[in-house]
Amino acid sequence: MLAKVAERIYWIARYLERIENTARIIDVYDQLLYDLPTEVNISWYSLIELSGLEPEYKSFSDLRLEADVVHFLISDTNNPGSIICNLNMIRENVRTTRDVLPEQTWEQINEFNHYLKTHLADGKNRKSRHSFLKHIVGRCQRLHGLLFSSMSRDNAWQFLSLGRDIERADMATRTVESGATALIVKNGDASINLHQVVWGHVLRSAEASGSYRKTVQGPVSGDDVTHFLLSDDQFPRSAAFCLRSIQQGATILPRGDKLYEHTLNILMGPLSQSAISRTPVKLREYLDELQVEISELHWIITKLWFGYQQFELEALEVDKSSELEPVA
Repeated sequence: MLAKVAERIYWIARYLERIENTARIIDVYDQLLYDLPTEVNISWYSLIELSGLEPEYKSFSDLRLEADVVHFLISDTNNPGSIICNLNMIRENVRTTRDVLPEQTWEQINEFNHYLKTHLADGKNRKSRHSFLKHIVGRCQRLHGLLFSSMSRDNAWQFLSLGRDIERADMATRTVESGATALIVKNGDASINLHQVVWGHVLRSAEASGSYRKTVQGPVSGDDVTHFLLSDDQFPRSAAFCLRSIQQGATILPRGDKLYEHTLNILMGPLSQSAISRTPVKLREYLDELQVEISELHWIITKLWFGYQQFELEALEVDKSSELEPVA
């Protein structure tokens, strides 16, 4: 298949997963406000830091208020990481690759686009935000189900899987980091009781509560949640599960040896190191290192299959933090 077609399909999966994960993590912080003691101060700006969008946000606003952060992440068309911007990019990529995707994909994308643009105000209102974000997640899951249940397991499907798995692996680290970040904030004596509440919401953000209980068979704890979301081999949203799926795809696609080797290096290297008993600060440092290794997988895929020469890659690496690719 053409390199440009493969690239667009890969990014459809990444953008779709990114929309779902952004909605989930906003919802986590929104729900934390209701469950935490009043003396606990959770910084909404942490979501900007977790997304790696600090430079973009600085040009948007000097304030770090909830309303500004939520608007920036959901409906700011100048933010390449916002939900509305990612959906626009999905729509453009689907429009130009309709011949290799299920027929209903274009219809589903247009319905999703119409819903989002007519309900943006619901995302800004705290009373309606939870319902709005749940609907966004549901729309993403419907599209995901359509794509992965209707496509032949050919090269197009392999690139769709690669995009999904890289985004999920990266988001697994950021989901854990959101919990560590919430616990770093100095909240006096209230911090003693925060851990179970925070890590419980982290599990719910990844739809992992039920699977966690069946696997761990114990109370919610930071160490167990961290290990589950990073290293569990059976949970499909864990970093380890996604990396092993990438390995499998690398054995099927041509010239996938380098991708296979780097994925193996992550599994045997950073991901094999125990994240248990780390302080929230040390855990964040470890997760930052792991995110860099996972982001390198994207650049290997870009070089191997999307037709970029080395000098083009070096120019792209100037802005690795966002990992966003224009659809031109």
